[in-house]
Amino acid sequence: MKMENQRRKNINIKYITMGKNMLANSTLSTVLPVVDLNRARIFYEEILGLKPVSKVNNGQIKYECGNGSSLYIYHQDESTKAGHTAAAFEVKNIELELEELESKGVTFEDYDAPGLKTINHIIESENEKAAWFKDADGNILCLHESL
Repeated sequence: MKMENQRRKNINIKYITMGKNMLANSTLSTVLPVVDLNRARIFYEEILGLKPVSKVNNGQIKYECGNGSSLYIYHQDESTKAGHTAAAFEVKNIELELEELESKGVTFEDYDAPGLKTINHIIESENEKAAWFKDADGNILCLHESL
């Protein structure tokens, strides 16, 4: 019995050390529910400029977003809008991206709360800038620029 316990302990240590940083080098995908898939496709493809790379047999659409990241949208009968940022796009020039999206009809959010005040739709801190907008289903999306 003592030998069996030692073997289990060795196996557990092996799995812990093997998986220690497995996700640290993995690409990340975001999955968003939408009520109207066609309306969402227009928003993500024509407004944001994302290119669909595949349509999964359950109606889910995959978009490649850069550096191996991807965004999936799928149909859901009822909206499940989260009250927080669902996805953020890392950009090099937030003002330029914001201006382009506004020219396509995107409305950016403004916030005025302790520690979170936007100026011209952008919050700026010592090392980052961010601006938030919503997709056609109310999912909160973010433009983010590291300084």
